[in-house]
Amino acid sequence: MAQRDDTPDGDGDGAISFEAALAALENVVTRLEKGELSLEESLHAYEEGVRLVHAARGRLDGMQKRLDQLLDDGSTRPLKKKSDQAPGGTEPGGA
Repeated sequence: MAQRDDTPDGDGDGAISFEAALAALENVVTRLEKGELSLEESLHAYEEGVRLVHAARGRLDGMQKRLDQLLDDGSTRPLKKKSDQAPGGTEPGGA
């Protein structure tokens, strides 16, 4: 069974954590890829996978909203992907 997020650093809503959803989804994919499930079992596993994808996406959306709120006051710049930075953690062309 997937782990729920009831930790103090989570939002405490009891929903599955992103990490737990991802791990459970990987398990579902592995079971489906083995090809050993019946048609009914495969459909059930697929449905479970869809629920897990929605749960993970919901967690990511929630995190994005929290980041947007933190950045909303204009005191910080948007986060950049590591690929947008030159080696050493500086921005390309920066000193």
